[in-house]
Amino acid sequence: MRHAAVAIPSASRTRSASTVYDVQMLFPVLFLVGIGIVMVYSASSALAMKKFGSDFYFLKKQAIFALIGICALVIGRHVPYRLYRSLAYPLLAMALMLLVAVLVSPLGVTAGGSSRWLGLGPLRFQPSEFARFALIVYLAYSLEKKADRVKDFSIGFVPHVVVLGAVAVLILKQPDFGSVAILAVLTWLMMFVGGVRMLYLGSSCLLLGLAGGYFITLAGYRMRRLLSFLDPWQYSADAGYQIVHSLMAFGSGGWWGAGIGKGYQKLFYLPEPHTDFIFSVIGEELGLIGVLVIILLYLMIIWKGIRIARQARDLFGGYLAIGLTAALGLQICINMGVTLGLLPTKGLTLPFLSYGGTSLVLNMATIGILMNIAAAGSAGRGAE
Repeated sequence: MRHAAVAIPSASRTRSASTVYDVQMLFPVLFLVGIGIVMVYSASSALAMKKFGSDFYFLKKQAIFALIGICALVIGRHVPYRLYRSLAYPLLAMALMLLVAVLVSPLGVTAGGSSRWLGLGPLRFQPSEFARFALIVYLAYSLEKKADRVKDFSIGFVPHVVVLGAVAVLILKQPDFGSVAILAVLTWLMMFVGGVRMLYLGSSCLLLGLAGGYFITLAGYRMRRLLSFLDPWQYSADAGYQIVHSLMAFGSGGWWGAGIGKGYQKLFYLPEPHTDFIFSVIGEELGLIGVLVIILLYLMIIWKGIRIARQARDLFGGYLAIGLTAALGLQICINMGVTLGLLPTKGLTLPFLSYGGTSLVLNMATIGILMNIAAAGSAGRGAE
């Protein structure tokens, strides 16, 4: 009798886990997307009026991206995450083909001296964003499959580094050194969580550091970025221009900010105010309080992602969750670090806030997948 009484709530929990959305994850994401739409309009209205004759140009597009992103979140929430396990190699192959297409296809779009997009009419897609997702899925699949022999150099370390190298070479050709650095750190973190020997990981850190230093000295603009990072005020007229105006935006924001729409640095002083430097606009218009609210919302998402990874019902789900969460966390930390002058300048959007379709849709799909992993874990525990 007592056993039957326990079984009924378990079945109920199983059913609810398959239909309910995780509010602890959904609330901060939707809140950030809503703030992002408002701040994209505030940051871009003057630029949009000058370039396109309508101050609502970027607002309309961001709202459409947000709707598509919500659909991607819903799909990611209801598609069983184990399906990605069987798609690990097809996704990786597709990512490599798209990266090649950027370089050799007539659909490749060049902007600002970089070829990072594929264009189809007015639509643009950034394959490096998809490549990041494909790499995470591949690593999660491979680390689970090789769990018993992951400490072997030729099994747990070499294949993952080779795949990373293939993706990295194509992205470096664009060129996009920053994205390669993120993928390298992400791969290192996932191998560390997967149990690869620290001897191999430590040695790879040294080699990556040497390679990174070589690539920085190889390109003059990277050296200028590094020097401007060390002393932006000395290079305020050229390489340090972005950082100086970003810091000025934060400094003038004070505790409560100037008010939405009343920022000054976005008026053709701060480059890319609605994409890479939207956090600076938030700092100026919403002040320290607004910045702290944004950081708190991000911490809620990262904390929940780590918790989902720890409670996943299998290794693949755990590795996939930690990879997706780490990718979000790295992107957040790097963007904020750049705008605050803590890291060298790197063109990278701020998840859920910056203008950009590829990033917003894929990041919201990521949240849906994390919710699916959480729901599967809850259903598994409820069935026990």
